[in-house]
Amino acid sequence: MRTDDNGGSAPNYYPNTQGRTAPDSKADDPPREAFGPFDRHEYYHPNSDFEQAGLLYRKVMTKTDRDHLIGNIMAHLGNAQKRFQLHQAAIFFKADEDYGKRIAEGLKRDLNKVKKLAAMTREERVQETLK
Repeated sequence: MRTDDNGGSAPNYYPNTQGRTAPDSKADDPPREAFGPFDRHEYYHPNSDFEQAGLLYRKVMTKTDRDHLIGNIMAHLGNAQKRFQLHQAAIFFKADEDYGKRIAEGLKRDLNKVKKLAAMTREERVQETLK
């Protein structure tokens, strides 16, 4: 049982924008034998992290579903700091332009800034929204 502050208000997930809390390879499980060696490996796939979310938004959701999704996101993201709003709008834009545009407009954020952030790498986007 922990009796300290357990990291306080710092994020306890990875990745995060504060550069804290990262995986510790010392805690990895050791490789074991099972009909040959197996171990943990980085997952590589040709799809981007945004492809499935975009397909869901465009091809699976109805207009009503999309409207409800936007409304739910607006209700929860509306009181967040501006930098988080911009960062998330850019993420949604990467999944689908209409998705990101509707979030940016609902939050009254500059769509050109959102597009610029969406074109950046994850690391660049984090640095830009920390300013």
